[in-house]
Amino acid sequence: MSLCEKFLVAQSGGPTSAINATLCGVIEAAIANQIPILGAVHGIKGVMNEQFIPLNDIFSSKENRTLLKTTPAAYLGSCRMKLPDLDKDNALYEKIFHVLKQNEITCFLYIGGNDSMDTVWKLSDYAKAHQIDIRFIGIPKTVDNDLLGTDHTPGFGSAAKYVGATIREIARDSAVYAERSVTIVEIMGRNAGWLTAASCLARCSTSYAPHYIYLPEKPFSREQFIRDIEACPARNMIIAVSEGIQNEDGVYISAQEAQASDIFGHAQLAGACRVLSDIVDKHFHYKTRGIELSIPQRCSAHFASLTDLNESVRIGFASAEAALSGKTGIMFGFRRGKDYYSVDLVENPVCEVANKERKLPEQYINAVGNDVTPAFLDYVKPLIQGEPDFILENGLPKHIALEVF
Repeated sequence: MSLCEKFLVAQSGGPTSAINATLCGVIEAAIANQIPILGAVHGIKGVMNEQFIPLNDIFSSKENRTLLKTTPAAYLGSCRMKLPDLDKDNALYEKIFHVLKQNEITCFLYIGGNDSMDTVWKLSDYAKAHQIDIRFIGIPKTVDNDLLGTDHTPGFGSAAKYVGATIREIARDSAVYAERSVTIVEIMGRNAGWLTAASCLARCSTSYAPHYIYLPEKPFSREQFIRDIEACPARNMIIAVSEGIQNEDGVYISAQEAQASDIFGHAQLAGACRVLSDIVDKHFHYKTRGIELSIPQRCSAHFASLTDLNESVRIGFASAEAALSGKTGIMFGFRRGKDYYSVDLVENPVCEVANKERKLPEQYINAVGNDVTPAFLDYVKPLIQGEPDFILENGLPKHIALEVF
């Protein structure tokens, strides 16, 4: 370990209930190795604007690190920004590296998803091309669970646990009425159905809800959907649907698909549950309700998975240790043991992860395309186990934040 080491860490993309646990792991590694660590506020934008805060003193307290581990969203703030190709805007890269050099940064750790790994890839390639001795490490996160190079992503287990519990509660509420009804619950997942598939966790001995699960990996057929409704014996039907379901032509059925896209060109989806509710209403005249789980899927830390949080801390710590050992341009992932649930860390070149999506495999989807298989339940159940101990304040979980808002 060099006495001249200095970390910079940032968070990017959509936050989760576990992304701060990963940040906690990075900070704990810095403290254990007596390394100064700065946090960039609002991701790579904070790097360019030199918005840095020292983290060593804030998190020298074990209580503050415990609070960070169980606080949802991104403590350092986030951003959605895609860096241009290296040959398109050399001045921007010169600015970023000038800021890094001015602040004597030797290791930059970026916590994020597919597009954030693109940032790590470009920065590490620029450093290599210009013989700059700064290391760049990507650390995975996303509730979508769609990153390559890992069995699952930090943040997914907690989101899956929330989805399963919420669907079960919705089913209880719907079952109190004698009138036939259909409740359609829309769950995050643009092109990958991992989180929607996790709705199967709601099923138990007293409820089979959700009765159908529709995923973006299979084309959505209006005719098949109507046949499914007709065939279901349940009086109060619960249907889980991904926000990103598409018709046979590959067009999102979401009513707002064509209206907006984000900085990366991804469609901003909302409205799939409304489309399906309209079909049920017009064809069957049942009482229908569309529910978008929306933001709570990724920020409901009060029901986080302890397994998820512990693994998030672990991968953050290991990533920081890898940077100290001289690694650059990599992202760690999880590899699952074969006989019982355990995970090892595996190293991926970030260029093999960036800008790519891991969709739900065929083995986890039934032949008709309206449910998951038992194999998926076996996959997801270990990821939701355990509940963290919270520090409470007036009966509610206490959080730690950069500012009062």
